[in-house]
Amino acid sequence: MDLHNSSAYTRRRFMRHGVTMVSAATTVPLFLQNTASALAQSASSLTTSQPNVPEDRVLVVVQLGGGNDGLNTVVPFGMRDYYTARPGIGIAERDVLKLGRGSSIGLHPSLTGLKSLYDDGLLSILQGVGYPNPNRSHFKSMDIWHTANTSGVGDGWLGRYFDNDCNGTPEPNVGVAIGRTAPLAMQGRINKPISFESPDQFRWTGGELHEALEQPYESITRSGVQEGVGENTNTAFLMRTALDAQLASEAIRKAVAARPLVAYPNNDLARQLAMVGAMIRAELNTRVYYVTMGGFDTHAGQGGPQGRHAQLLSQFGSALKAFYDDLAAQGNEHRVLTMTFSEFGRRVAQNGSGGTDHGTAAPMFLAGPMVKAGLLGKHPSLSKSALDNGDLRFTLDFRSVQAAILKDWLETDHAQVLGRGHRAARVIRTR
Repeated sequence: MDLHNSSAYTRRRFMRHGVTMVSAATTVPLFLQNTASALAQSASSLTTSQPNVPEDRVLVVVQLGGGNDGLNTVVPFGMRDYYTARPGIGIAERDVLKLGRGSSIGLHPSLTGLKSLYDDGLLSILQGVGYPNPNRSHFKSMDIWHTANTSGVGDGWLGRYFDNDCNGTPEPNVGVAIGRTAPLAMQGRINKPISFESPDQFRWTGGELHEALEQPYESITRSGVQEGVGENTNTAFLMRTALDAQLASEAIRKAVAARPLVAYPNNDLARQLAMVGAMIRAELNTRVYYVTMGGFDTHAGQGGPQGRHAQLLSQFGSALKAFYDDLAAQGNEHRVLTMTFSEFGRRVAQNGSGGTDHGTAAPMFLAGPMVKAGLLGKHPSLSKSALDNGDLRFTLDFRSVQAAILKDWLETDHAQVLGRGHRAARVIRTR
């Protein structure tokens, strides 16, 4: 078969098969001899068995946990009501990173990394994103975002996407989350994401067993479906799952061990994105990566241009800039769309502790060469008559953004994932 000309194969798909086969070849030659083709099909079925599913597109989700203060992130310095409501923590116009001549909206001065992406046409700033009847509980509002359901109940929106495109077959490492637990957003009924805080933790510990158990352990976890086991039995499923997990662990740890092509800043989000960049560079068959940065619950001592919130934004902006520099050095920047969100914004007025309390609407960021770059949507009014009991009224439903990502980037039926009634926002350039 001509791998370069056949419609059944692409270079990247061949690489994915190759990684899997090489990983297995060092440990289970007998299994490879008997069932190599089945293993290859299992390892990449999601990216190869579905027509019209793009193989090379990756989504990276960055969650800013705690409720990021959107008004001090994307600063409406041209609105007088902003400074009236925030006399102690408002960002002075002289400090704001302006978004072009004549614009009355800019970025927090700590977001130089984001401003660089914006100037390079790689950043879309979506204003006033929220949902009807907003909930100000961290946990409930996050569940609402994760499920794309205002009840906050159900499977994750990305988990439903995985399930929708997998032909009913669980897919190893289709979704990878960096953290102790995988987010609800990635939990499907059929597919479950991989999650780990560091690659060293994502490994099988058979070598630490008593020596008398090592051989049985290796036989169980590395042999795949053994002779005499029915192909469609629960035992066969567990054997395949054990082998898939072994191979995924080895492939991911090998990928992350590679040195990045650029220098990343010294912060936790940058560390997570560096690992994601390494896995993308290794061409794993992962569709979605998920990283999280916390600390945005700034009830007190939020500060202005030099405060705690400023430090958080500096870490976020510098990490995202380094990530796209890394992708560009790899030649992978056109493959990767990054979506950043927080569960809610903060109230318009500062509180008595020099901070801000739980609010409603806030900006989102989309990054990558495929986005409609610039400042998109309408900023919510800050006038008292326009506020909802002191909170912003949203101007863009977050599910319209999710619909756009599903429809225009991942090229799946967004209505099957989100339900009908959410039109895709025009935030991604289509062919």
